[in-house]
Amino acid sequence: MSPYAAPLRDMRFVLNDVVGLGRIAALPGLDGTDPDLVSQILEEGGKLAGDVLAPLNTVGDKTPPRLENGVVRTPEGTADAYRQFIEGGWNGAPFEEEYGGMGLPWLVSTALQEMWQGANLAFGLCPLLTQAAIDALREVGSDEQKALYLPKLVSGEWTGTMNLTEPQAGTDLGAIRTKAEKQADGSYRLKGQKIYITWGDHDCTDNIVHLVLARSPDGIPGTKGLSLYIVPKFIPDADGDPGARNDVRPVGLEHKLGIHGSPTCVMAYGEDEGAVGWLVGEENRGIEYMFIMMNNARLAVGLQGVAIAERAYQQAVDYARNRVQGRAISGSSGGVAIINHPDVRRMLMTMKAQIEAMRGLVYDTAAAIDTADRHSDKEIAAAAQRRVDLLIPVAKAWCTDTAVEICSTNIQVHGGMGFIEETGAAQHHRDARILPIYEGANGVQALDLVGRKVARDGGAAMGELLADIDTTIAELAEHAAGDTTLHAMHKQLVAGRTALASATDWVVATMPTDPAAAASPSAVFLKLFGLVAGGWLMARSGLAARRLLSDGGEVDTRYLEAKLVTVRHYADHVLAQAPSLLDTITAGGETVMALAEDQF
Repeated sequence: MSPYAAPLRDMRFVLNDVVGLGRIAALPGLDGTDPDLVSQILEEGGKLAGDVLAPLNTVGDKTPPRLENGVVRTPEGTADAYRQFIEGGWNGAPFEEEYGGMGLPWLVSTALQEMWQGANLAFGLCPLLTQAAIDALREVGSDEQKALYLPKLVSGEWTGTMNLTEPQAGTDLGAIRTKAEKQADGSYRLKGQKIYITWGDHDCTDNIVHLVLARSPDGIPGTKGLSLYIVPKFIPDADGDPGARNDVRPVGLEHKLGIHGSPTCVMAYGEDEGAVGWLVGEENRGIEYMFIMMNNARLAVGLQGVAIAERAYQQAVDYARNRVQGRAISGSSGGVAIINHPDVRRMLMTMKAQIEAMRGLVYDTAAAIDTADRHSDKEIAAAAQRRVDLLIPVAKAWCTDTAVEICSTNIQVHGGMGFIEETGAAQHHRDARILPIYEGANGVQALDLVGRKVARDGGAAMGELLADIDTTIAELAEHAAGDTTLHAMHKQLVAGRTALASATDWVVATMPTDPAAAASPSAVFLKLFGLVAGGWLMARSGLAARRLLSDGGEVDTRYLEAKLVTVRHYADHVLAQAPSLLDTITAGGETVMALAEDQF
């Protein structure tokens, strides 16, 4: 497998010139975010990702974790890599210094997370879930719970998990059967089984903090009767150190298509007297609290799509440069590297353009999180939160669907060798395939988008986004004359924006009277949204590149010129597809729901 190098130039370009790290650094509490310091942090993170985590990617794929005597043993080198990860303080990048974190913006932390996920997706899942647990406890944990658990979770000394579904439940969390019985001392005893628990057990830390959805005896049926509980693997003693072993154990490891290096556990709670747990927040609000974890985790999964796509792209480029096969189309004699063949170039350019659009979208959403959390103007903060809510299902679903496509294209670039496991191309495809499924399947994201994020407010949040796209379109129009790249992007972004606005109007009008018709093409609506949102970010990239080239300063001209070519390719080859989706959306569910069950 080819090595991984963090795409630092692209990261810095998006951070500084497209999304605007400067405006995020000016937010209250982030005034210490110095651009030079951020650049150094990214450099060091890239070294850990490339030198330590990436070499373990194949190791974990070929020698998965194993369950021995009730303990999960991770692949060779994983525990040492995790030790280096927490010694560098990387787990606490976006969290408050009072808990031992770095206090960096989510925007910068997102760039760091891209490195961990790109280098080793299976490894990166561990801090992803820990950070989700931290988010929940920061928001709704008691002062005592925060003092006990947050410092060790933020440092990474302990890891966290998210325990939702069960064998009979799947996506229907209302079918959860795990029970929580209240005890005289205020604690609870939990009994039940959970499945698909990522990093549910391992040998990298001396404690694991499980956040578990369960139903109290008086919890009503459905999701409204669920509560959230802290259930540590080892119950902390009076000094806050791991004490007695709790009644929670892994009883099986899932054998998966991909992410083999990540232990995905079947967890048993209360096989003896019951697992000791403590209520987080109030009873019967577990789903509400779990969504605190899931929202940022969903953005992180979208980022995983960017990361694995980048890894596959790097591998495809490396192979295309070195694989000599066939003659150049010009007819010159002698073999040439396949990167000279037009169709290989088309595949590589499309991969590159899609990745840059995806990265821009995820980073822009992360910047909106920082704005929502920290801006002193409540109206601006509220608008930023509406933008976060609107974009997260798109970032999660569109980026992960596209990542699977890109990883498949990597195999195609390799030709027959891509189908051979030894090249590593197949691993990226296998690893990526889970991304459209977990943290809410992409079909669920699409339903959430059209139902809760678009129709519920009558398209108001979408209207705000369209207004921002209009601002970018106006900027493009100012520079389009004589600039073929910005002219092409202007043309395609106008067409895509028009289609997205029309589709939005249709959803808003249709959902109240015929929800099945509005829901049936929801995945297509989300794809249209993703293509246009990605185009918006690529338009901003093109404007930034042209501005830097025109300012006359000392810049990397070849890099910026390549950026403009990539922007043009996105406009002509990717964004141009957007308007064609409108008819499919407005046809609604006529064919989708037309057949009876026995006609399939």
